Amino acid sequence: MRPARLGVVLVAHGSRDPRAGRATEALAQAVRARYPEWDVRASYLDHSVPRPRQVLASLEAAGHRRAVMVPLLLTCAYHGRVDVPGEITAARAEGVRLDVSLSDVLGPVEGEVPGLLLDGLVSRLSGASCDALVLAAAGTRNAAARETVQLAAAALGARLGVPCRVAYASAAPPLAGDAVRELRAAGHERVGLASYFLAPGLLWDAAVASAREAGVDGVAEPLTDRAEVAELVGERVADAIASKPALRAA
Repeated sequence: MRPARLGVVLVAHGSRDPRAGRATEALAQAVRARYPEWDVRASYLDHSVPRPRQVLASLEAAGHRRAVMVPLLLTCAYHGRVDVPGEITAARAEGVRLDVSLSDVLGPVEGEVPGLLLDGLVSRLSGASCDALVLAAAGTRNAAARETVQLAAAALGARLGVPCRVAYASAAPPLAGDAVRELRAAGHERVGLASYFLAPGLLWDAAVASAREAGVDGVAEPLTDRAEVAELVGERVADAIASKPALRAA
């Protein structure tokens, strides 16, 4: 059988928590179901295998000529700026000559919050009746990356017509519980937690625990394999093909 026309490599951060790997595989399956003409494979930067460079090599061995790598990241911090492109460099050093395009992350790019990302966040909040929200993210020391989380929170709040505060599980304040208490002190009676996470794990657990300690009224699950996220992956692939030249071997 001839190989699929395009290889798509989903690049997750990776985690020791098995729930994270299951969530990534579920998203990969959702993307396959939506785009059956693609050969969609999951990969991990750390803690799990296969690594992206290994997947690129396996695609080349299967006869593919081109692939798109999609970082399953909601901010373009160190992993998006350094680790993901570094996997392409490592693959080249190991002899892979496949043409590779690298897509943007799934989060805001150049000040624009993807509508599908907002759709996914809203769908996870379906049925919740809140007059304020906390958007809980993993956290990063990178100020530019934190600004994109603020953009997402502002867009989510505007979509739902409620104030939305950002919180982090690590690396930067405030904690989710502190943000819940801040909103309570401002007079909001029903505060919900929106999860700016693609998969559950220890940092998501920490954010939820902090929010619940402060009396949050509802907690949304991570985005995982929502249809909106699978479609957003498709948009990122299409944009990469249309606007970014493949990174060819010299």
